[in-house]
Amino acid sequence: MTARSIVWHELIGLKAKIIRASHPELVGIEGHIIDETRNTLTMVGDTAEKLWVIPKSVVEIEFEIDDKKIRIHGRDLIGRPEMRLKKRWRR
Repeated sequence: MTARSIVWHELIGLKAKIIRASHPELVGIEGHIIDETRNTLTMVGDTAEKLWVIPKSVVEIEFEIDDKKIRIHGRDLIGRPEMRLKKRWRR
């Protein structure tokens, strides 16, 4: 999985950290993605005490996959996962 191909993969279960956001309170949130909608990601912290619903359009996210860190802007993830996959084949 690379920064270019992550948009076509399942995000649920991945470890993520918010690197930049238009809302300062979102910066630094880290945990695992437990749900995804067209415009949001739901993350749970490592202590499972708090859930965050993160709007995709206003954040830059760093995913940790196999000890690699991949950064991507959330607006590239907008859309349901199955629709992002369809967009790939239309290009």
